Amino acid sequence: MIDIRSDTVTQPTESMREAMAAAVVGDDVYGDDPTVQELEDLGAELLGKAAAVFVPSGTFGNQLALFTWCPRGSEVILGEESHILQHEAGAAAIIAGVQTRPITAPDGALPPEWIRERLRKRALQEPATSLICLENAHSLGRAVPLAAMDAVRDLADAGGLPIHLDGARIFNAGVALGIEAKTIAERADSVMFCLSKGLCAPVGSLLAGPADFVAEARMKRKILGGGMRQVGVLAAAGIIALREQRKYLAEDHARAKRLAQGLAAIPGLCINPQETETNMVFFTYPQAADPAVAAGITARFAQQDIRINPPSAKGVFRWLTHYWVGDRELEAILEASRRVFIGNGRDHAV
Repeated sequence: MIDIRSDTVTQPTESMREAMAAAVVGDDVYGDDPTVQELEDLGAELLGKAAAVFVPSGTFGNQLALFTWCPRGSEVILGEESHILQHEAGAAAIIAGVQTRPITAPDGALPPEWIRERLRKRALQEPATSLICLENAHSLGRAVPLAAMDAVRDLADAGGLPIHLDGARIFNAGVALGIEAKTIAERADSVMFCLSKGLCAPVGSLLAGPADFVAEARMKRKILGGGMRQVGVLAAAGIIALREQRKYLAEDHARAKRLAQGLAAIPGLCINPQETETNMVFFTYPQAADPAVAAGITARFAQQDIRINPPSAKGVFRWLTHYWVGDRELEAILEASRRVFIGNGRDHAV
């Protein structure tokens, strides 16, 4: 079965499984799991931060950052399409007790003048702005240019505000921009990045930042139930993700570009291959706005041993390449796409 629903579906590699089986462990809550410590030190070093803390997921890491940075009742400025706002189940209101104030930013770049208009000081009827959240790579697949991040950094510095970066796929962004991930991370005060998105680790993310911030985040991780005891068995896979699997991301990007170009040749599909910058391929099939057509398309791919997510209400599909999608799998996806979409275009029956 070829699975292109997400890059979170990546299975652990054989070397990860061996490392997990042989991992030296301790008690992470007591701070004496050596494998977790090695992972946290490695992650902090790669991102150019003083420290890092291992957490179960990207959502956990993002929400832990908000919980650590923000006083309850304050306000967070972020992109309208950001993962924190769209895909974290309203957790900011529940955990950190903050109000989110979004800005339209479909390409992930928050215009500084729009941020400036939304900055607020605490007043009788207004919450104070406590944090700005950025995302790179953006959850819609774009690598945000450094210049756009610099403009926000300058504004945040002028206002004495911290920046948190949702860097779930920060290594993908670095590959797309041709720079080291730490060059992106230095534009933010704290950074969350995932080990289980495209890097094949089965579980886990890291939240990195200044030492005092991470110490406080570790305390709040305990409050949220994130003390994970002998979690070195998972950290061992994370170490391999950072040391070995990062080098394959460029291949994932190249295959995503080839996939986009192949889809562009299929009549009825709307896609601009130049917009495929990372391992995410977005395209529109207008007829799939009909739920019955969408369900039929998903079923026909499943019949050909390819798992895809249903499209959005507007008929937009999102497919992701990853370590387990090689050249053979890519050709199978394109051949299935030709059968499904061209056939559907002829008779409107899936």
